[in-house]
Amino acid sequence: MIDPTHNENAAVVAVLQVLGDYVAKIGMDKPLTDYSREQILQLIETVLDGYFAHLRATTPDDVPF
Repeated sequence: MIDPTHNENAAVVAVLQVLGDYVAKIGMDKPLTDYSREQILQLIETVLDGYFAHLRATTPDDVPF
């Protein structure tokens, strides 16, 4: 990100919990290189969903995302 806003930085931090939960579900000892394609796609979706959910919760209603 180039010059992230305060809310964007907060959203990155907020994603840590859902990311940790997902990785724990997969297995903390499993290397990322051993994740299946589906697991990587779900990881990306989990992070993006958490990121944008945080932004929606902390941003005025007139911002379109």
